Amino acid sequence: MNETLSINLKDVKQDLLLGIIECNKRGLVQSAKWLSELNHGLSDVSLKHTGKSFENLHSGIASEEYDDYVLAKSYFDVREYDRSAYFTRNCSSTVPRFLHMYATYMSKEKKRLDNMSDNSIVNSNSHVKDFSELLATLRADHGQKKLDGYCLWLYGVILKKLDLNQMAVQIFVDAINAEPTMWGSWLELAPLVTDKNMLQNLKLPNHWMKQIFIGYTYIELFLNDEGIKIFEHLQTTGFGKCIFIPTQLAIAFSNKRDVDKSIEIFRHLHEVDPYRLDNLDSYSNLLFVKDMKTEMAHLAHKAVDINKYSPETCCVVGNYYSIRADHHKAVVYFQRALKLNPRYLSAWTLMGHEFMEMKNTNAAIQSYRQAVEVNRRDFRAWYGLGQAYEILKMPFYSLHYYKAAQQLRPYDSRMLVALGETYEKLDKSDNALKCYQKAYNVGDIEGVALYNLARLYEKRDEIEKAIPALLRFCSDEKAVADKSSLCHAYMTLGNFYEKNDQFDKASHFAYKCLEHEETKREAEALLKTIANKRSQKAAATLAASAKEPSSSTGKENTTDMDLEEVEMDESNVGRMVDMVMAQDDMLVENDEPEFQLEQAVDDISSLSIIMEHGSEENE
Repeated sequence: MNETLSINLKDVKQDLLLGIIECNKRGLVQSAKWLSELNHGLSDVSLKHTGKSFENLHSGIASEEYDDYVLAKSYFDVREYDRSAYFTRNCSSTVPRFLHMYATYMSKEKKRLDNMSDNSIVNSNSHVKDFSELLATLRADHGQKKLDGYCLWLYGVILKKLDLNQMAVQIFVDAINAEPTMWGSWLELAPLVTDKNMLQNLKLPNHWMKQIFIGYTYIELFLNDEGIKIFEHLQTTGFGKCIFIPTQLAIAFSNKRDVDKSIEIFRHLHEVDPYRLDNLDSYSNLLFVKDMKTEMAHLAHKAVDINKYSPETCCVVGNYYSIRADHHKAVVYFQRALKLNPRYLSAWTLMGHEFMEMKNTNAAIQSYRQAVEVNRRDFRAWYGLGQAYEILKMPFYSLHYYKAAQQLRPYDSRMLVALGETYEKLDKSDNALKCYQKAYNVGDIEGVALYNLARLYEKRDEIEKAIPALLRFCSDEKAVADKSSLCHAYMTLGNFYEKNDQFDKASHFAYKCLEHEETKREAEALLKTIANKRSQKAAATLAASAKEPSSSTGKENTTDMDLEEVEMDESNVGRMVDMVMAQDDMLVENDEPEFQLEQAVDDISSLSIIMEHGSEENE
């Protein structure tokens, strides 16, 4: 699947020119547009016109049907689909026959969308009834093997609309093998590919379009590194000026959270093609993430100047109002986008986010559900549903939706942390621990996985397991956004080390807590406890050292040298204890607390070794 096919750019150019002609003849304007953009990117490739492209202008149209076809095509171009279908009803040659069926399909689809009184309904049960006659015709022709690649594409589109996805996959594969340059077939197939293994098992032709499809599908599956590798290779083989290739790279880098690089690519694309609206909503989302309000304002004004009534423009303007916290206006513009295109995924998802900001949980759930209907691979919609049901205190529902989001983004720590928190609410702490651990291992984006892991160990009274996690969590305190969790971590560590008589470490974390108002009093109490314990320990040491010389005088084997080694008067011990205590005071003042802490530990260790040695000699 990852083999690199050798690409002859002259053959590619020839295929593109033929594909553009065939798509235009059939009214497949989106595929013709995509092929034309790819062809323009290969403008440096010279091609001797053999006349083959121009011969195809009239191929597939019977001479006696040509007048009907030309009239029907003109009606189709101005969206009078019923008239177009009527004048080609008796045609039998391939192009007019396809135009008749495609015009019929477009007529049914347009009427269905026009009659939608509520734009919150994407799918309706009328699909089967609407397309039953057309579906029966296509099925009969398919059984007699009368369908070409373009008719197979239309058959697959209808099957997909009826949720007959398994059958649709096979039909799209057949369409691609019959007509590899029909981009619409590749595009419809991509969302139906569920994983990498399925992609590898598809029986696709060894055509140059296959590499573009594989790279595109990898990014759809969030296998971004594989997709980037393919598109970067295509850039080096001559497709560098084709605008589709860098667009996919920008989306892949965005998925990888490399926002700066993605914005850089989109800026370049905007300079190359300043009136392009495709994927402008993705660019707007990235500017939103970086909180670039000025750039968003310029982008919104530019989009309105280009086409005020396009779904992309409405989404960009909606994002602009969202960053200004004007959520009501943002919703209005997302709704406008959906009136223009009810299957516009970004608008559904973004509108769900706005309803969440407005605390309208039920409306948010409705929006996210429709986003899932449009594209079941939209992890943001699944994650949004999980958050919405979490607010409604319905953790079992949240768990279902968070699982779906995590399956789509298995290496996204946000999904894993959300899953862990939901498992914790359901008292499934073992599962929650696994989620937090994995979230940390894959790269904790929000920096909360370790804290949640430690907190759950505390809850389970497994404080020894919590300590390593807390130490790692506190190791980079500048990266921790939530200071209250940092304070809790410091106090937990301080209390743990105090109970284990590790006074230097306990003092270190207690002094850290003095810097925060919420833990200041608790830290002061802890430092007093540490000071009391230290004084008690010092007194015990003094008492022990005072008894040792008198008890040793009665032993005949004790030499004068032994007595000299053991003998330490009260003032010497006092000075040593004062020095150790002074080290703790320096922890706050000194810029290198770790060095001072080690020095204090060494001093205490030296004192204990001297005392132990004296005790051994005494015995």
